[in-house]
Amino acid sequence: MKTSIVPYLVKRFLRFDNEQPFIFLSALLAFLGISLGVMVLLIAMALMNGFDNEFKKKLTIMNYPLTITPKFYGAVNEELLLNLEMKFPNLSFSPYVQSAIMARSGSKLEGGYLFGVNFESEVKVNSVLKEAIKDQSFEKFDVLIGKTLRDEFALLVDDKLMYIFTHVEPGGMNVTPKIKRFSVKGVFDSGLSAYDKAYNYTTISSLQVMLNLPSNQYSGIHIFSQTPQEDIIKLKEHLPQSVSIKGWWEDNVNFFAALELEKASLFIVLMLIILIAAINIISSLLMTVMNRRSEIALLLSLGATPAEIKKVFLYLGVVIGTSGILAGIALGMSGLWILSTFDIVHLPKDVYPTSTLPLDLSVKDFLSIVFGAFVIVIISSFYPAKKASEVDILTVLRNE
Repeated sequence: MKTSIVPYLVKRFLRFDNEQPFIFLSALLAFLGISLGVMVLLIAMALMNGFDNEFKKKLTIMNYPLTITPKFYGAVNEELLLNLEMKFPNLSFSPYVQSAIMARSGSKLEGGYLFGVNFESEVKVNSVLKEAIKDQSFEKFDVLIGKTLRDEFALLVDDKLMYIFTHVEPGGMNVTPKIKRFSVKGVFDSGLSAYDKAYNYTTISSLQVMLNLPSNQYSGIHIFSQTPQEDIIKLKEHLPQSVSIKGWWEDNVNFFAALELEKASLFIVLMLIILIAAINIISSLLMTVMNRRSEIALLLSLGATPAEIKKVFLYLGVVIGTSGILAGIALGMSGLWILSTFDIVHLPKDVYPTSTLPLDLSVKDFLSIVFGAFVIVIISSFYPAKKASEVDILTVLRNE
């Protein structure tokens, strides 16, 4: 009898009681609340991860995974580039020359940066430029501009765009900024207007001429890597003291720290839904204990142990909570599939590469949600189970 009393009583107490329908209703509300909480948490965490990944992709494209820059003048040169290409054949390298400029068209001015690049190397590290230029060739003093700048200045292909360089040259008794007209040969679209307005690309020889730099000297080297956090450590071991290297994430530490804080805050707030549902488990079990006091006292008098009674009500809470968690997982996964498959929430294509919601539920988040919900269920079931095991047999039977 003792080996079967616990599961038997759990099944019995889970049945609908015509005399006490509110007990069953309270348990049902707890089940639905936990299901809803788990479902919302799964979808919310997948959305947060999806948007985080989209932001990272955008920032990685225009900021480059890794960048080598000089600590002092003339440190990044062709010799360093060839040495790195030989030692790291799995990575893609693109040397560049950079200058701050003012772009002028008519009476309009816009500040930004002009990058001199080798387009054959640059397309290997920058997918946006690869898509923009395709098989197009760039001659000296041709320029590739962003979509936002093109629209703001109302420029067409082969139009002339004036650049005012911060690099100055002496002229008589004063110094004057260098000014040069470039021919617009193409337009790129990164999806981020700040980059599309500020970044401009020309041939590396064009900018070296404007800045009076030798052909073997660069402002830096862009590097494409699938695993930049690992490769940056390896590269540092082979770089001279005259240069430094940094990853794209180092310029955006505060931004992604804020995203992580927002994600953690959202997780805690939504976990409160499960906590509120767990209160219904407590109330449901306490009502069951109060309603079944005579039965509990009789079971104890017939030889059932307090530990067995505690197990009965602990298992009751676990069954209600676990079934709610499983139902929430099923609903959450179904919701993620629907949102990722159908264009229910439309996203602007000029910002995101897809019109459907970006969703990415990590294993870590999934396990955190399931584990957190289960812990809340166990804690919620413990107090009613303890009260059930402490029923006073003599007092209850005397009153009965």
